[in-house]
Amino acid sequence: MPGKYRILVVDDSMFFRTALIKGLSGETDIEIVGEAHDPYDARDKILDLEPDLMLLDLEMPYMNGIEFLKVLLPQWPIPVVVLSNAKHLANDALRAGALDFMSKPDSRSNDVFNVFITEVARRIRKFADVGHKYRSSESIRNTAVSSSGTGYKFNGIIALGASTGGTQSTAKILKALPGDMPGMVIVQHMPPDFTRMYAENLDKDCTLKVKEAVDGDTVEKGVVLIAPGDLHMEVVKRGTGYAVNCHSGQKVSGHCPSVDVLFHSVAKAAGQNALGIILTGMGADGAKGLLSMRQRGAYTIGQDEKSCIVYGMPKEAYDIGAVARQAPLDNIASMIMTYCKDLRG
Repeated sequence: MPGKYRILVVDDSMFFRTALIKGLSGETDIEIVGEAHDPYDARDKILDLEPDLMLLDLEMPYMNGIEFLKVLLPQWPIPVVVLSNAKHLANDALRAGALDFMSKPDSRSNDVFNVFITEVARRIRKFADVGHKYRSSESIRNTAVSSSGTGYKFNGIIALGASTGGTQSTAKILKALPGDMPGMVIVQHMPPDFTRMYAENLDKDCTLKVKEAVDGDTVEKGVVLIAPGDLHMEVVKRGTGYAVNCHSGQKVSGHCPSVDVLFHSVAKAAGQNALGIILTGMGADGAKGLLSMRQRGAYTIGQDEKSCIVYGMPKEAYDIGAVARQAPLDNIASMIMTYCKDLRG
């Protein structure tokens, strides 16, 4: 790896932060670029410093680490290793998106702490490649629109689902597409309010019109509808076209909005008149829905393992036969264009 691993330490204990930073100072390939004493301080430091990885405590003022992970990662999917005495929260931290959990040492002896530091350094190096995937996936801002979409043979619905790492991946695809694409519907796992801000930011950067969906919105050419962060979104038939139904409900496949809910609805409403894409993310949300789409004649694409931040959702979809073709993230926009023009995968 070129350069050093750039690390942010987040812990409300100044004593622990100081000891951890001092301990890691002996690692020549690790650089502590900042420290934060609470989640709000950490959020500002992340935006300012763009570290490769965050070492995070769970028990902090204002907002605990679990809540912080749930709010932060969909917006800024930085690799996180949790260092905490709250062993009972380990599974919650991992479900919220942390890549690993380590218990803080019970003893203050130098020998015990040195072993702990060695293990922390090992975890940093282990997850550094994930950090570089996050950072490289951000090279999306100046992606050129390759060509006009005039002359489509496909005039159906493009449905896309993503989770961890998907904010950048989805943006990379949308920024590479022209403004006259067939209507698109997207579920990206994000909390309420963040989906609106995400859509607004994309709308500024894309040729396509991007908006947070409102119940009853029509699926239209050149428009991308992103499911609100706390509502399921389903596609329904409306006359000769399609609209979306946004509604509250229980979590499906662990999420609301759920990619499975969207994909199943697209399969039912559009059948073969649809294109389904599943991107990076933890878990299995979207796999069964994408299979339903493929079984009803839709063409389906899954992001490949090498280009995924987390090869969870696409793997689950591929393993059950839901993916017609796997592809690197960099190729997916052109594949969408090719299919829409030629109806060939």
